[in-house]
Amino acid sequence: MASFLTETELAGTWLGRVWRSDIGGPCVVTVRGTDVVDITSKTAPTVRDICEMENPSAYVQRAEGRVIGSLDEIAAAKPGASDQTHFLSPCDLQAVKACGVTFAKSMVERVIEERAAGDPALAQSIREKIGAAIGGSLENINPGSDEAERLKQALIKEGFWSQYLEVGIGPDAEVFSKAQVLSSVGTGADIGLHPISNWNNPEPEVVLAVSSTGRILGATLGNDVNLRDVEGRSALLLSKAKDNNASAAIGPMIRLFDETFSMDDVRKAELTLNVTGEDGFVLEGHSSMSEISRDPENLVKQTIGAHHQYPDGFMLYLGTLFAPTEDRDVPSEGFTHKLGDKVTISAPGLGKLQNTVRLSTECAPWTFGASHLMRNLAKRGLL
Repeated sequence: MASFLTETELAGTWLGRVWRSDIGGPCVVTVRGTDVVDITSKTAPTVRDICEMENPSAYVQRAEGRVIGSLDEIAAAKPGASDQTHFLSPCDLQAVKACGVTFAKSMVERVIEERAAGDPALAQSIREKIGAAIGGSLENINPGSDEAERLKQALIKEGFWSQYLEVGIGPDAEVFSKAQVLSSVGTGADIGLHPISNWNNPEPEVVLAVSSTGRILGATLGNDVNLRDVEGRSALLLSKAKDNNASAAIGPMIRLFDETFSMDDVRKAELTLNVTGEDGFVLEGHSSMSEISRDPENLVKQTIGAHHQYPDGFMLYLGTLFAPTEDRDVPSEGFTHKLGDKVTISAPGLGKLQNTVRLSTECAPWTFGASHLMRNLAKRGLL
């Protein structure tokens, strides 16, 4: 895998994690020039500790460290191989949360999944019917507004109301737990599909890094793998559709807010998706943060507050505009993954997140949890 940052992006303040084969454990890193620098210390043995500081970007810029290799060299290493120094997901002790149905177009696709009960063969006819009735009327709706409430009542009258429209235009956002602490995978890793799924797709998203006080510190990219047939059968199967081995990819690194990057850059982010299959199929997709229905700061406020605390902070997927309808094999059945698909999610300023699609049962099992991290850090004299 080629380096995941452009020359322009290298000017940012980057925070991430690398598995060091020589010490047999994870370390906290930044990028300086084209070097990867280990800045792990007793002051900040984890990414979580840096994210809890008053000025994380200033700390990372000044932190003493040791060059452990070039960006190209380490980015090319295979994740999961304990004898190779390789990049990990950039978060550690943070909870991994996700928002759903935050874009009008993807909201309509969730309604279609529900109406089709997870059957892709029924999706196209339902898409045409629902699109004709509500397609364009949702794009400029402010969720929770009086106008949104009037539209809700009109849709109920027409028989089109859905739980997905409730979280899409109602006052409350959908926020769910995407993955367990330390279970997300980084760039270059295999990403997993539950073997029961036959209709699924990638979801290219911006992921925010948020402190325990609710302060947004920076952003990265994510793939919130979606099992359309499983969730379409019942929204109560969301955990089975979303939280499986290797089903959450985050990376390549967190770009911290500094003089070169801010929340406004997140709001303007343009995400590009490329899926290249071993069968020669290529899918291109796009997600523009300018079209999100709820502002990212509002989504953070709905996640953390007096109603819910996160002592170690959290990573928050912001949802996606991307909803693939292009047929891959069977006419009118749209897109679904095939094993071996190479998925690349990129955005100017945030780099590239690259993963290969496998079954969750065939991806490397998650074995390094919070207890293992604590023991590893203690053994290295960092705790």
